[in-house]
Amino acid sequence: MSNDIPIPAATVLLVRDAPGLEVLMVERHAAIGFAGGASVFPGGKIDPADHDPAWLDHADGLDGLDELERAARVACVREAFEEAGMLVARGGDGQLVGPDVCAALSERRHPVEQDARLFIALVRETGVRLACETLVRFARWIPPEGLHKRFDTWFFLAPTPPGQEPLEDGRETTALAWVRPADALAELAAGQRKIIFPTARNLELLGLSATVEAALRDAAARPAEIVQPLMVTRDDGAFLTIPTHLGYPVTEERLESAMRN
Repeated sequence: MSNDIPIPAATVLLVRDAPGLEVLMVERHAAIGFAGGASVFPGGKIDPADHDPAWLDHADGLDGLDELERAARVACVREAFEEAGMLVARGGDGQLVGPDVCAALSERRHPVEQDARLFIALVRETGVRLACETLVRFARWIPPEGLHKRFDTWFFLAPTPPGQEPLEDGRETTALAWVRPADALAELAAGQRKIIFPTARNLELLGLSATVEAALRDAAARPAEIVQPLMVTRDDGAFLTIPTHLGYPVTEERLESAMRN
């Protein structure tokens, strides 16, 4: 795929009240080409299987959306299952599935990671329905041209299903942790955590909300506008910037720091 055409991707901010708002972050394996060793939210490329129209029969919250957003929501649920062993879905009783269902399906994570088409087969077999309606659009980022890899990334916010706890996959992700946004950013500033520019900005935005309820409400109220960073050079140096009207507390970072992190 040409570098001029960003690769569709999706990521999910799974949040909980602990007390204090916490978000699940995964540490990517250092050997992975993009953002190796970085702390990110569970996510990845949108797979062709995520576009399967059959998902309309096996997921709630997809009606009325365009195909790309439907696929992005499915991809978020799939990636959370692959990378963290968590399943945002409802059982036959209409309730969000608990840790028992996740444990029973744990051995299916790696096959799904290898072939995303197996995810809908798993859903059909177990009789669950993806709870895509619990995902609230948080942001959408498309980076500037000229980068080696560009991702058109959808960010969704979702409350963590009750009782579920993450489990690393040992492959793409080497560690998982619930963190308060301010703590993750403090570790970044201290050089104790690697966080790329979009993740840092979205952590700052999430940190404006004190609870899961507030975060979901605040995300739903924001305009659905694509965030497109720009590289600018001024007398005081080169910066990576984002528009100032989108509600982000920090809208620029020195280019050398942004690209290094």
